[in-house]
Amino acid sequence: MDVHVVQSDKGIGLAMLFSLLAIGGAAVMLGAPGQVTKAWGFALAMLAASLAIVGTHLYWE
Repeated sequence: MDVHVVQSDKGIGLAMLFSLLAIGGAAVMLGAPGQVTKAWGFALAMLAASLAIVGTHLYWE
């Protein structure tokens, strides 16, 4: 039986950081007054969510 040991918590930390940024981007998207600002909020949310997944895959071996 193989036991998988995680050497670092960087994956969890990056996922939490970028998840909070994604939530912030979604809040901007919902609460912003103009269409351009809503678009930037959506872009921030999508980029941060993607980076959260990438960070998890890179550091969670």
